[in-house]
Amino acid sequence: MKALRYIQATAILATCLATFSCNNSFLDQPVLGALGDAQLANKAGVDALLIGTYGVLDGNGAGAANAWDAAPGNWIYGSVAGGDAHKGSDGADQGSMNDIMQYTQNASNGFFNSKWKASYEGVNRSNTTIFYLKKAQDVTATEAKVYEAEARFLRGHYYFDLKKMFNNVPWIDETTTDYVSPVPADFNKSNTTDIWPNIEADFKFAFDNLPTTQSNVGRANKWAAGAYLAKAYLYQKKYQEAKAMFDQVIASGVTSSGTKYGLSNRYEDNFDAATKNNQESVFAVQMVAKDGTNTIDNSNIGQMLNFPYGDSPFRCCGFFQPSQDLVNSFRTDASGLPYLDDYNSSPVKNDMGISSSTAFTPDNQQLDPRLDWTVGRRGIPYLDWGKHPGQRWIRSQPYAGPYSPKKNIYWQATQDKYADQSSWAPGTAINVLIIRYADVLLMAAEAEAQLGNLAKAQDYVNLVRARAAKPESLVYGYVNDAAPLSGFSSTPAANYKVAQYPSGAFAGFGKDKALRAIYFERKIELAMEGHRFFDLSRWGIAEQTLNAYIAYESKITTDLTGGRFTAPKNNYFPIPQRQIDLSSMNGTPTLTQNQGY
Repeated sequence: MKALRYIQATAILATCLATFSCNNSFLDQPVLGALGDAQLANKAGVDALLIGTYGVLDGNGAGAANAWDAAPGNWIYGSVAGGDAHKGSDGADQGSMNDIMQYTQNASNGFFNSKWKASYEGVNRSNTTIFYLKKAQDVTATEAKVYEAEARFLRGHYYFDLKKMFNNVPWIDETTTDYVSPVPADFNKSNTTDIWPNIEADFKFAFDNLPTTQSNVGRANKWAAGAYLAKAYLYQKKYQEAKAMFDQVIASGVTSSGTKYGLSNRYEDNFDAATKNNQESVFAVQMVAKDGTNTIDNSNIGQMLNFPYGDSPFRCCGFFQPSQDLVNSFRTDASGLPYLDDYNSSPVKNDMGISSSTAFTPDNQQLDPRLDWTVGRRGIPYLDWGKHPGQRWIRSQPYAGPYSPKKNIYWQATQDKYADQSSWAPGTAINVLIIRYADVLLMAAEAEAQLGNLAKAQDYVNLVRARAAKPESLVYGYVNDAAPLSGFSSTPAANYKVAQYPSGAFAGFGKDKALRAIYFERKIELAMEGHRFFDLSRWGIAEQTLNAYIAYESKITTDLTGGRFTAPKNNYFPIPQRQIDLSSMNGTPTLTQNQGY
């Protein structure tokens, strides 16, 4: 098999046709330094190929122009484009992100080409694994089922990412092998056929054939496949199928190490390298610091820009600044419940325009404590790095606001183990969570509400809110502000109050308001984790929500000026123009551009 990914093979053909006539003898020449059947068509080779398929989950080294273009957590496409955060930094830095943030992007924006190539690299590696598995003679039938299930799970993941980003993408699998003919009819596939059935089939096969536990905690198991399959059903509005699968995952699901799924006692445990792969981790991209390569390639390099700036201990780079709209969403009322519709009417106090040398008192009204595990704000402990000083750590407050990201930040006390300073910006060993159990509960709540089961939907939401209310999930002040490493006091850092919805609340709301409550809970529970844009798009409320966000946020910062979301165009990102050009045969593109671009 000539194992070339979709983009690479098309590019080779285009180059051949532009320079000299391609023929079979040219393309049949062995690639120098490449491995062939003798090395790969056996158990050891298949296992190595599968590990390599996991290896590109981080989006790094898979054709992306920059590590952040294809970051697995989708912080640009899911959170910045979704209104969780501003791009950050200043207007001139990474200007192509500005277009994505303002919904003015076009198909020539290189970020989309990077994401496309990185995802199809994962598809290619999955396909290559399956191809050589079918040739291997030393793999038992039982082992073969597990190998194929794992490879198909990963292929389902990569295609799911492509589907939610671009919607219309071509399906390339292990049977697509005719790369030799001058015009390979089965290779340059169009993107006009819906690939949801294929994604479902991959996750279903994985669910049916993967073991419940794995020897390596980073490898997908049966229940990760079940959660992903349920998510695929939910995205297609197949609510009954989604409910049935979520029911199984919630009742019986365990992590790859065999721990029963559940919510961690501390909300922050999901974002601390010392407590990763806990009971809440359904599927995560594994990160490690100081791996001996003298690089941060395996240390969440996709988020290397996303640390406080200025005289902060992190050096670089001031990107990914939470929005005021997001911060206001954590305001709670007298009973500890969120303001579902008018959260911006009581904004959280900020330090815009106030220098770090000028006294500032943080907001003293009621807040959900998840705010201060998600957002770095003036006067509140920034983990154990001291209180966030405000303006000194912000590159440009007028441009992108006064806040810093927090979920990707390593602790000072454990930085020798979990941080990596091998590059001009830090790396961390904090995993990137693709699906965690709170996400599963809230997706299950959504499916239940859509089916009219409002009491069950409320139960799931209340489980998530109950964890947020635990004393372990509060943020506390320091024993000694001048020496934060001396430890935390027993006094909460802010006026925290979060409560569960009272019995019968969702039934009283009715279906529409109950869904709004679920949507809002997803916004605050999963904030800054790359979900928001894709949620808004699939719910059909992106245009109204994001234009309201632009109108509100533009009164505070300058970076969104001129932005406007237009549906249905902006519900998906454009098919990269580079890929459309490469797909041309006899001057006619095979790929079709998305509506409006």
